[in-house]
Amino acid sequence: MVNTEIPKHYNASPSSFNGTPLLTINREATVDLDSTNSFEGPEKLLEVWFSASPLSLPEASAPEGLRIVPSELWKEMLDLVNCKVLSIIESEDVDAYLLSESSMFVFPHKLILKTCGTTTLLSGLPKILEIAALIAKFPHSIANTVRGTGTAAIPYRVFYSRKNFLFPDRQRGPHRSWRDEVKSLDRLFLGGSAYMIGKMNGEHWYLYLTEPNTMLTPPATPEREQTVKVLHLPEAKLRAKAQAMEVEEGQDETLEILMTDLEPKNAEQFYLDHASAVAEGQYFQQAHKARRDARKQLGSINDLDEVGGQEPFKIDELADIICNNSVDGFSNNSGGCCATGSEDELTFPQELTMEGHALGTVVSDSSGLSAVYPRSRYPDARVDAYLFTPCGFSANGVVPSPDAGGSTHYFTVHVTPEPHCSYASFETNVPASQTGRETADVIQQVVGIFKPGRFSVTLFEAKDAIDEDFNVAKKKGSKFEGIQGYRRVDRIVHDLEGYDLVFKYYERFDWEGGAPRLGEVAF
Repeated sequence: MVNTEIPKHYNASPSSFNGTPLLTINREATVDLDSTNSFEGPEKLLEVWFSASPLSLPEASAPEGLRIVPSELWKEMLDLVNCKVLSIIESEDVDAYLLSESSMFVFPHKLILKTCGTTTLLSGLPKILEIAALIAKFPHSIANTVRGTGTAAIPYRVFYSRKNFLFPDRQRGPHRSWRDEVKSLDRLFLGGSAYMIGKMNGEHWYLYLTEPNTMLTPPATPEREQTVKVLHLPEAKLRAKAQAMEVEEGQDETLEILMTDLEPKNAEQFYLDHASAVAEGQYFQQAHKARRDARKQLGSINDLDEVGGQEPFKIDELADIICNNSVDGFSNNSGGCCATGSEDELTFPQELTMEGHALGTVVSDSSGLSAVYPRSRYPDARVDAYLFTPCGFSANGVVPSPDAGGSTHYFTVHVTPEPHCSYASFETNVPASQTGRETADVIQQVVGIFKPGRFSVTLFEAKDAIDEDFNVAKKKGSKFEGIQGYRRVDRIVHDLEGYDLVFKYYERFDWEGGAPRLGEVAF
């Protein structure tokens, strides 16, 4: 069934199931959105952790951590990044923000911000640190004019990454080059490490990360001596906090699939006209089925009335009433979707002819994206999707663990389908151990949806205590070696502080598109 409207006081995602977390929609931001000039699909990805786990927040911080921050403050930060909030899913463990340019996820202990196009993501980082200090009450440092912020929370770890840009000359602010981005991050943090993974003259991926217990750059001049408050916690509590940190870090796993050169015919499903046609077919099919069922039921009732000497019902009139109730949600008009018997006279809802969440839901379901983490396995999973004009698609998924007491994870999808710059990304932190499937199976399913000419995969996986061995990292590097229909071109494994990173690049066997569109080369 297709939901066609989002009423003023609606509190459920149009693509969700019963009992969804609260969904807030920013209608002002959705007015006149147009992806015609959308060109830079590859996103910038920032993760700022203020503790290793939501169970190990600093004693002085707000119990809710970052989730205590009002959405209006996050919107002010996003103004610096040059993107807007379209809608918000609020769940028990995470708030998922669907943005005009990608996504943001706010957990108690960390923030994940992913933006595409010519957004200036790193311009919002000082504001994130300031908000975390002043509102969430994380430990912070004094003013630093070099950093450009009055007060800055001290993060636990910081990660920043991105694929090489297709159109680097169009980037703004600190994103004109990787060198400028590293300089901007080094201005904030001490001891950060910058990497380039992949071929300098081919597809590659950039990564910047700090070590645990990140240190901010010192003030330009000494201000005043800070008193350090030492907390003496009971030994049992200290052990519990340490175990919580180990569990959270040990389960931290992020999979990114970055796809280019999408098969053009297949990419049409992410165009508004195509999605609207799919919705129309589903709509009329559902309407006529409901009417047929209603007439059949009423026909049986009339047979009984005639036997009993009662006046028969007017089937068409009552069928309309039953039909309208049975397909509730298809239409906003008072006449309903079954008010007449002729398909030509049926009123197709306007919401299924224009950009927005309704058509986003259609695409999420018809493309198969909603089935990556199916309700049969994740009954409480929620998807918030949006389709742009004339094309382009974004979706956030909130995926609570099916196991009692488990964590809530996420996935996010963004698509730029235009042939000259086609790109799609899929990112998730749902652990492979939780899905009951191999990582290769998830990759195969996602790649099957988009059919890219080529794609790269990054798997960023926390080490267990027993994994501090490069041989273990090499063994992890053998994961998802074979993807049906594609040949692996590159495989690179990095043994990082606390994490193993696996990078792989694939091309379709029948790919005849020539050399990759590099845009940005690492020379």
